[in-house]
Amino acid sequence: MTTTFDRGAPAPAKPDQGRRGSHALRWWVLAVLGVAQLMVVLDATVVNIALPAAQRDLGFSDGDRQWVVTGYALAFGSLLLLGGRLSDLFGRRNTFIIGLIGFAGASAVGGAATSFEMLVAARVGQGVFGALLAPAALSLLTVTFTEPGERAKAFGIFGAVAGAGGAIGLLLGGMLTEWANWRWVMFVNLAFAAVALVGAVLLLAKHVTENRPKLDIPGTVVVTAALFGIVYGFSHAESTSWTNPVTLSFLIGGAVLIAVFAFLETKVKNPLLPLRIVLDRTRGGSFLTVFVMGIGMFAIFLFLTYYMQLSMGYSPIKTGLAFLPMVAAMVVSSTTVPSFVLPKLGPKVVMSGGFLIAAGGMAWLTQIGLETGYASHILPALILLGLGLGGAMSTAFQGATSGVHHEDAGVASAMINTSQQVGGSIGTALLSTIAASAATDYLSTRTPDPLTVAQSAVESYTTSFWWATAIFVAGALITAILMPNTVPVPSEGEPVLAH
Repeated sequence: MTTTFDRGAPAPAKPDQGRRGSHALRWWVLAVLGVAQLMVVLDATVVNIALPAAQRDLGFSDGDRQWVVTGYALAFGSLLLLGGRLSDLFGRRNTFIIGLIGFAGASAVGGAATSFEMLVAARVGQGVFGALLAPAALSLLTVTFTEPGERAKAFGIFGAVAGAGGAIGLLLGGMLTEWANWRWVMFVNLAFAAVALVGAVLLLAKHVTENRPKLDIPGTVVVTAALFGIVYGFSHAESTSWTNPVTLSFLIGGAVLIAVFAFLETKVKNPLLPLRIVLDRTRGGSFLTVFVMGIGMFAIFLFLTYYMQLSMGYSPIKTGLAFLPMVAAMVVSSTTVPSFVLPKLGPKVVMSGGFLIAAGGMAWLTQIGLETGYASHILPALILLGLGLGGAMSTAFQGATSGVHHEDAGVASAMINTSQQVGGSIGTALLSTIAASAATDYLSTRTPDPLTVAQSAVESYTTSFWWATAIFVAGALITAILMPNTVPVPSEGEPVLAH
């Protein structure tokens, strides 16, 4: 395959190509990519707090409400690998800009929605363009920062944005819903997209290709169907049961199609996901780390939000503010661990240790009750969770793109987002089912008065936190076994800055 480059600089020939262009420009590029990544990540949670208001305004049922969330997750999760490969084939700048414009357009439609169907269509549109945008952003970061010191800092900042976006989404959703209108949780994306779009046009070089390889159509169709089946299967399990025929059909079908996809990728000339990307131990271990984090992190945002609002009586804004110490701890950890700790201890120790610190924070949350306080039971746990997950997340982001050729950077980046999205879908279904069962079991032997009903809710949260603790411990063990303890090497550089 002929190598492609972006116009504005010669082909890389020196090992210090990572120093290309202006030092300051690279950090401005990081700012642009961070804004776009924040928009995509927070959109997974910013809508949640606004849903009751949207439901009242548009008049849809409780049963329909889940589709506002599921529609985004299905489109985003099933199309990520395709979006990542398109950014490799047609240019990261082009894909990034198209993703920004499309995401903004879908957000505008959602904010102006006059019906439930229009809102869901807009959320699906956000998922489609988000699947273009997220891999392009991370792959641009991967090929822009190749000098080890700068790379560690850049991935730390980007990892902090990715990890903290969910909590920021809760705060932003609460502020916009309480102070303005639920529609602004959609309209606010226009501001994010506008800033990122201006930066992309000014800073990123235009893409020129000498040879455009063919897209792996069979692999694309199969893996898109597989991911759709898995994400939908877990979403359906949350609202029905694990033994529901539709749930089982989609989950089993998705698993079978994943196996078919793996076989196809060994046979085609231009595979959608070259297996060399996932079979490398550093990258494979990093993908698994992000996957397990996606499962466990769901418990933090969903059940702790329920607890603070329903049991402690917090407003949406106060709930969002309560998560800020976790965000701060995550930023501190993400920006210091890759630069100072990772080179000394290695990724195996950093990621396993991060999981164990996060498990300690999650175990702390299991001690909550109807009368417990924020300072004694929630704050210390959130700080531990932020420190542990921030260090592990930023290291995993760096490891997942370690040593990839620039023509594979997009699809490798997409695998990170896919791992997180599928993990989140599994966490949603698994932990929601466990929580519901725990509440039912608690009430089965007690008289259902207001106090026991309130206590059954707390019982459901603490049970979920115990399971999330076990999931994080399992993540530490998996990482310790699979991950080599060598510092991730930079990806192959490519000129991406406009001159």
